[in-house]
Amino acid sequence: MDIGRLSERLMGMSEETWRRHANPWSGWTRLASYPLIFLAVWSNVWIGWYCLAPIAALAVWIWLNPRLFPRPKSTKSWMSRGVLGERVWINRWQEPIPPEHEKMANILSAIALAGVAVSVYGFWARDFWAAFMGWNLAVAAKMWFVDRMVWLFEDMKDKNAAYRAWLY
Repeated sequence: MDIGRLSERLMGMSEETWRRHANPWSGWTRLASYPLIFLAVWSNVWIGWYCLAPIAALAVWIWLNPRLFPRPKSTKSWMSRGVLGERVWINRWQEPIPPEHEKMANILSAIALAGVAVSVYGFWARDFWAAFMGWNLAVAAKMWFVDRMVWLFEDMKDKNAAYRAWLY
């Protein structure tokens, strides 16, 4: 099982949840949560173990987020197509995707993982700049990944009727 499928299972992403998550408000508010997650983890420096309260609240928010927004009126926005592309990416074992998309998505995932590793080191060592730079590298790689997912969706929607039906 890959990280995408594992994430989908942990998040409990049903068909309806995916439809709601395609609302651009869902994607953009999740993105806006990244700095808050960083601050919640870094708050350990200031408030010790009490940092678990904002971390837990943000974990609940991340889980609830795709469920809180209604289905979008249209899925033609950049963020909506990015979410649809992530669905295509997760489904790549049943419906193969072009190799250039798979290669780039793997590279971007590796960059994000490297950023997370640097950030974890920074949190552990209480080195703000390592944590901050690693976190920003991970977020930048995630944003680039979403952009690649838009591209993937655009390439795959004409090859698969189910994918095409997601666009309205």
